[in-house]
Amino acid sequence: MATKTEHSGSCLCGAVRVTASTQGNQIGACHCTLCRKWGGGPLFAVECEGDVAFEGAESIATYPSSEWAERGFCKRCGTHLFYRLKQERHYAIPVGLLDDGEQWVFADQIFIDEKPAFYSFAQETRTLTGEEVFAQYPVK
Repeated sequence: MATKTEHSGSCLCGAVRVTASTQGNQIGACHCTLCRKWGGGPLFAVECEGDVAFEGAESIATYPSSEWAERGFCKRCGTHLFYRLKQERHYAIPVGLLDDGEQWVFADQIFIDEKPAFYSFAQETRTLTGEEVFAQYPVK
């Protein structure tokens, strides 16, 4: 079983700081249309189950990107801070937000059925279609 590890980081301007605990050091990429529109490419994120704290809440804005989730960003510099399921305490934190450098392992890709053909990754990862993702996180 993976050990819980605490990570910290901040947005570009430093107005928002985040502390998050993860199980292990794996990251995933989301290829869904919304993530690609949000960031201009796939979202590389670390999954956190509720152990997330933010400083500088007055600088955080949220956008309800679907019926079940919202996205947070810094009001000052626009840095993407999180993707969060509304009904649960599940967060996907962009890995570039964290100060941990190179310790991460690229492990999964989700919404692989929405990935455009103009890019691909050399690493072998577990892949899930959108339907397989929704089966894991049933919308209530």
